[in-house]
Amino acid sequence: MDLMLKLMLAAVLVLMLFRLWPAYKAWQDHGPRAGKGDWAAVVLPLAAVAGLVVVLVLMVR
Repeated sequence: MDLMLKLMLAAVLVLMLFRLWPAYKAWQDHGPRAGKGDWAAVVLPLAAVAGLVVVLVLMVR
């Protein structure tokens, strides 16, 4: 029974992948492009979150 559920889940995921592939391709072809300051706007919050995690880990130690 467990194997059958895993196989059905895998089949659903593959069908969803095939269903969403055209939307993904359209978004890649016609979606917005990153500008000059966009990457800095992404890196700064990620660095802040990573720094917060490091501080929290050091506080627990």
